Order: sequence, then C-alpha cells, then structure tokens
Amino acid sequence: MCTVSFVNANGKIIITSNRDEKIIRPNAIEPKTYLLNDKKVIFPKDNKAGGTWYAIDEHSNVLVLLNGAEEKHVLKDSYRKSRGLIVLDLIGSESPLEAWKAIDLDHIEPFTLVLFENQNLYQLRWNELEKSTLALETNQSHIWSSSTLYSSAVREKRANWFSTFLDTQPEVNEEELFNFHRYTEEDNNEHGLVINRNDILKTLSITQTIIEKNKVSIHYNDLITERDFSNVFLSL
Repeated sequence: MCTVSFVNANGKIIITSNRDEKIIRPNAIEPKTYLLNDKKVIFPKDNKAGGTWYAIDEHSNVLVLLNGAEEKHVLKDSYRKSRGLIVLDLIGSESPLEAWKAIDLDHIEPFTLVLFENQNLYQLRWNELEKSTLALETNQSHIWSSSTLYSSAVREKRANWFSTFLDTQPEVNEEELFNFHRYTEEDNNEHGLVINRNDILKTLSITQTIIEKNKVSIHYNDLITERDFSNVFLSL
C-alpha cells in the first residue's frame, strides 16, 4: 500500500499501486468480485484482516490505500479497525466520496486514499486528528509514496523519478507504467519502486487499473508467487 500513480494518457486513466508489506503477512487472495451492499466490487483481499488496499466497483470508481498521512506517525498499541476494512466500507457505499464525509475514523490508524470517482480525482487523508479532502486535476499525473516507509526527501526523489520517466515517455501507456513501477531503481532495495529491506519488508504485488470510456481492465502481479491475474469488464 505504499506507491500509487495516476496518469491520464489521452483520456485513458491508468492507476497503478505497489504494495509494500512485511513478508510474515499471509499471501493476499488474488482479485475477485465480491458483492458489497448489492454492488459488485473487485479487489485483492488481505488474508489477515479481510480488507484491501485496492478496490474497483462496477461503476469504475477506484479507491487505493496508502499507509500514513502527511508524515510518519507514532504507532499505538491497538486500533479499532483495519484501514483495509475502511476501504471496503467506502467503496461499498453508494458514493465513496459522500461516505468519506460521514465516516467516523476515531481510533483508526492514519492513512491516505486515492479516489477516482465519476471521472474526478481526490486525495483523502486521515491523520488521527482530522480528515482532509483534496480535489486533484485529472489532466495531470500524480504519484504518492507512503509516509510510513519513505522520508519526505525520499518521497520527493521518487516524484522526480516519476517526472523524469514521464518526460521521456510523451505517449505513455499501461505497460510502460507497469515497468516504471516494477523496475525503477531496481538495485535500490531501500527506496526503489520495488523494495526488499533485509527480507523482512518487501514489495509484494503490483495492481493496475486501466479505464478507457466504459471499459475497465484490471491487472494484478504477485511478485512473491510470480502469478498474474487479469480481468476486463464494462462499467455500468
């Protein structure tokens, strides 16, 4: 849940996410379609808490989770609910954005969400004190790195890698974006796009959604088992 990019490639929306986690966490279940409040939602499921870090609903709304808010926080002994379950609460509602405005996040660990809903893009944040909602331009590219794993300086450096990559790819496509998320700074185990910190914390998977008009394509690459999953559907 730790690196997310958004790119609008001439009307084709591409949202890509790298999930960094401790390897002791059970392997995730590959993306499947679930029914949440009578709405079809596709997501890879966290085998530990039952939530997710990346979900797409039948209306082609996409919600992606990053751990942490603006800066790294101090961990508490326990929290009321998993952040991955908060993702399902929101994406399973009629409007994730409206649900965000109403949801109670007391005793929930800080997080950042990237929401693409009704062709609009938002950054949603909870820092243990307050929620914030930031509307973003969909004709611009954006990248986020988790504040819990990457310092402010490293996050800025990664944003520069992204900017340089886009400058060299004027007609960027989903395959090139996947390769950016898979191979950028390949030998940099600490801060590259795919990390391996002493075989304790690794990038476990890459999830990507491509939205082109009402066609939605989902690709999931499990970097541990080396298995791939793809699905295509037409949004309602």
